[in-house]
Amino acid sequence: MSRVRTPSTHIASPDTSALAWSLARAHLSRRRTQNVLTIGGIAVGVMALIAALSLTNGFTRALVDATLRASPHLSLSAFSPGGRDPEMERAIEADPRVVAFTPFLADKGLITRPAGLGNRAGVDFATLFGVTPTAAQVLQLPPGESEILANLGPDEIMLGSALARSIGGFTGDEVRLLNSTQRRGSFRVKGLFTTGNYLIDSAYAFTSLGTLQKLQATTNISGYQLRLKDPNLAPTVGTDLTRPRVYSPLPWQSIYGTLLDQLALQKKVIGFVVFLIVIVAAFGIANVLTLAVFEKTQEIAILRAIGATRGLITRIFLLEGLVLGIGGLLVGNLLGLGISAYFTLRPFQIPGDLYFITSLPVEVRWTDVLGVNAVGLVTTLLAALIPARRAANIEPARIIR
Repeated sequence: MSRVRTPSTHIASPDTSALAWSLARAHLSRRRTQNVLTIGGIAVGVMALIAALSLTNGFTRALVDATLRASPHLSLSAFSPGGRDPEMERAIEADPRVVAFTPFLADKGLITRPAGLGNRAGVDFATLFGVTPTAAQVLQLPPGESEILANLGPDEIMLGSALARSIGGFTGDEVRLLNSTQRRGSFRVKGLFTTGNYLIDSAYAFTSLGTLQKLQATTNISGYQLRLKDPNLAPTVGTDLTRPRVYSPLPWQSIYGTLLDQLALQKKVIGFVVFLIVIVAAFGIANVLTLAVFEKTQEIAILRAIGATRGLITRIFLLEGLVLGIGGLLVGNLLGLGISAYFTLRPFQIPGDLYFITSLPVEVRWTDVLGVNAVGLVTTLLAALIPARRAANIEPARIIR
């Protein structure tokens, strides 16, 4: 029996790319339903990944922004109690990275609202800060709330909105404080502030520095609170200002470091879990191309017999996988960015007592989008490589015989 021999001449290289694309397009046109389902699977995975990462970014940014509205970027606490430090204040003023600062005195205590007609008494624990009018420049409260903070008078207090609801004390009401030294004071609520971070709104209150000093019977301060041009520089600025002085720096990253680490880990876990959807969709490409290889075994053998190289056969099926992958990525990007745009215009409302913030905004980072597309493209090409290599290894003599 004579054997079919593969000619030594190959298909001309200038036409190889055109031929590969023509055959890949012909194969794809015959399996439209399968192709649509495969593209849809990839699109769903990419959409979910982009939306999940954007929501996670928005959650992190919203939580940090809400936290920094009523928290300074940097606190400098004195090792030993003392009054205001002119030398430290001059150093702070001379630092170009500092926007504003205020001396502060901190205390903890039990705030109560006396019972009234038809109202029972309210009670809750709170952290009370005694500050100067410049605190309105250090904190990032809305204009109306900043004005109240800057104009706190003697025996006036500003409560977090959640704290006010807890004790039932609102603007104009009288509240009483039992502080950490067992001293008692009476305050009139000047106003409320809302940051969006439930933990702060339910636990913080502000009064004037003189009022808290009078309550504690002292002229000392706890230290200084600073607002910086760039909050990320807080550790560096704190080190520079306290290196020659007896102060301890406390940047906001140290206070909320555990929270930031948890959020970063949450983003990684969510990204990995959702990425599994893309991997499952990539198996769809492998299945579709594997079926195509079985269906086109004889055609592949004929191509190999007339001179098609293994590289050309591999390229045909890689092109098919590339088309399906790019199609899924494009649709997934449109859907993912569309969902992100929707939640940007209409933020998802969540209970603040469970998630610390009251709304879930979206932040699309193009590095995330590019990363998702790069990983998705590589995954789909790897999925297409398995059937492509199988097709390239078909022996034309054995099939045609």
